[in-house]
Amino acid sequence: MDYFVHESSYIDEGVQIGKETKIWHFCHVMTDSVIGERCNIGQNVFIAPHVIIGNNVKVQNNVSVYSGVICEDDVFLGPSMVFTNISYPRSAVVRRDQYETTKVCKGATIGANATIICGHTIGRYALIGAGSVVTQDVPDYALMVGNPARQKGWVSEYGIPLQFDEKNLAICSESREQYQLTPKGVVKL
Repeated sequence: MDYFVHESSYIDEGVQIGKETKIWHFCHVMTDSVIGERCNIGQNVFIAPHVIIGNNVKVQNNVSVYSGVICEDDVFLGPSMVFTNISYPRSAVVRRDQYETTKVCKGATIGANATIICGHTIGRYALIGAGSVVTQDVPDYALMVGNPARQKGWVSEYGIPLQFDEKNLAICSESREQYQLTPKGVVKL
């Protein structure tokens, strides 16, 4: 094996796990899921059937990733954050054929205890603040906070808030990379 699974975890048949991935205590990964390379799956994580997790994804403790969720490369899922996969759940009504797709794009971060309502896309490098409830699509590089989550600004690929000048240009204070605010959102130059 070129990945690590703690002895207390269960990996069903038909799961694909990439090189150098680590799956820690008390996890359950269900059949037909795909986990990329160099991922870190924290304690007490549940991954449902048909979930797709890209490379270098960090899933912190106590996260359930339900069917319909796709996480691209370099995504960070904070401790105890929550996904849903059916808009109108009822215990007595079976809707397994109605799971909605939720996509978390490359480099996005979802903070601790945030909730992502299904059927939405979290844009590239977006940052969802701790405890926020996402009820709509999120643009690339957007900083979202609150319940319901509202956009409060823009962040760099390093997660640093961006301050735009009169020419709609900003420089990340950590990476020194430059960004431009356009009518369609933020782009890295």
